[in-house]
Amino acid sequence: MRKTSARAPDTAGRERVLILSAGVGAGHNSAAAAVQQACAARPDIAEVQVLDVLQVSSVLYRALLAKGYFVLVEGLPWLVEWGYDASDPPFRRRGPIDPWTRANAVPVIGAIKRFRPTAIVCTHFLPAQLLASLLLRGVTDARTAVVTTDYDFQGLWLPGAFHALFVAREEGKVELMALGLPPDRVAATGIPIAEQPDVASTRDPNELPMLLISAGATGGDYAVSVVRQTMHMRSPFTATIVCGRNEALRQRIERLVAPAGDRYRVLGFTAEMPQLLRGADLFVGKPGGLSASECMAAGLPMVLVNPIPGQEVRNGDYLMEQGAAVRCNTAATIGWKIDEVLREPGRLQRMQAAARRIGRPDAAADVLTGLLDGPARPLVVTRAAQKTILAASEQRTVATDLTGPSALVRLIDSAAGSTVALLQAEELGDLQKRYATPDGGLVLRRGQAPVSLRWEARRLLRALLRDDGEVPVRVEELSAPLAFFPGDRLPG
Repeated sequence: MRKTSARAPDTAGRERVLILSAGVGAGHNSAAAAVQQACAARPDIAEVQVLDVLQVSSVLYRALLAKGYFVLVEGLPWLVEWGYDASDPPFRRRGPIDPWTRANAVPVIGAIKRFRPTAIVCTHFLPAQLLASLLLRGVTDARTAVVTTDYDFQGLWLPGAFHALFVAREEGKVELMALGLPPDRVAATGIPIAEQPDVASTRDPNELPMLLISAGATGGDYAVSVVRQTMHMRSPFTATIVCGRNEALRQRIERLVAPAGDRYRVLGFTAEMPQLLRGADLFVGKPGGLSASECMAAGLPMVLVNPIPGQEVRNGDYLMEQGAAVRCNTAATIGWKIDEVLREPGRLQRMQAAARRIGRPDAAADVLTGLLDGPARPLVVTRAAQKTILAASEQRTVATDLTGPSALVRLIDSAAGSTVALLQAEELGDLQKRYATPDGGLVLRRGQAPVSLRWEARRLLRALLRDDGEVPVRVEELSAPLAFFPGDRLPG
């Protein structure tokens, strides 16, 4: 679905923001909606458009990516985990976009050309990889942001060209910097979520603890096991159960809890989740990136059940590490696990404090600020540099450990101070022959020169050179320990 919201008829000098998502699950589109909502608070944005790239692709392509993924989650979860781990190393899949994906990207490219955005935000790696190709081909010069939607960074999200990369937590930024990515292009903002109610909490400390049990937007059948086990709990409580769009599930749970009187309230799909999160004491459900971020912003700790292998398991690891969640690995212990949290003096309160500490309710606004106030030129990671980054990832080393021709170097925009390219040391030769200055720097420009450029260097120039036609840069070697590891190295 494509949605456009015009803020004013006069768009001169103001931003036109295109938000690209992909409807694989609800989280990516929810993050896109949160960024769209944050756009409304900025007077410098004239128009916003949100596009789910799968909705304009072929039916077969959409079914394979969106529905096929969840078929695997239900039937072959071990394969989902294997696929996640196999695609985790950054730039393992290099080269141009495959022909099938390119064919399905044609309507998206058309939408970009028609809308003429000045800024593009990608909340899924599919459009992020497409935009990298368009930046390198000179199809668009819009500022482009990649916004991850899980707590752990996954290698598929790292494209070969972008303006800003926003990750969910500081550890993700540290990981990318260890691989050689410049700190001025990566920010830990949290995951964009919808604006939260302007109240500290609606919980009444004198009332019984309230559980919020979520079956997810589509209504997962695992919620039946969760509810059944809570009926055996010893602790007093009340519960609200949200069944999403699964009407059959809602009716089934209503029949299950009927003997318990008014202890349980059963809902279908609801637009009141922010209020429910603020009114609950403990959330029981899957650790999707958006669900977890909404809970943390509300100061609501989680009991994690049925995580999807890969990203949701890693989300859960982070939440438990921070003290904001516990996980149930089997349905038989859910009631006991919740009892343990409620019965131990002070434990629930400590978990609530931990959730509030890591909550990032302003992530969407921070993404827009970081993108629109950030560098005008993209960061280009050459193919050779991508190979170095992949090798460093697989060898569990940091970029400063690498020496020789395959070591990484950065090109820094001398005027703006931002990093504009990451390349292998041996790639400098062509550029130095053509663009060297007496002081040892480079001035990249269009024009004639006796030395012909290789294809990768031409792509670099096409992405970096704008209307000004040239950019002075200086070369920076990654030969000193990175700032976030003063004198130290990552363990091998």
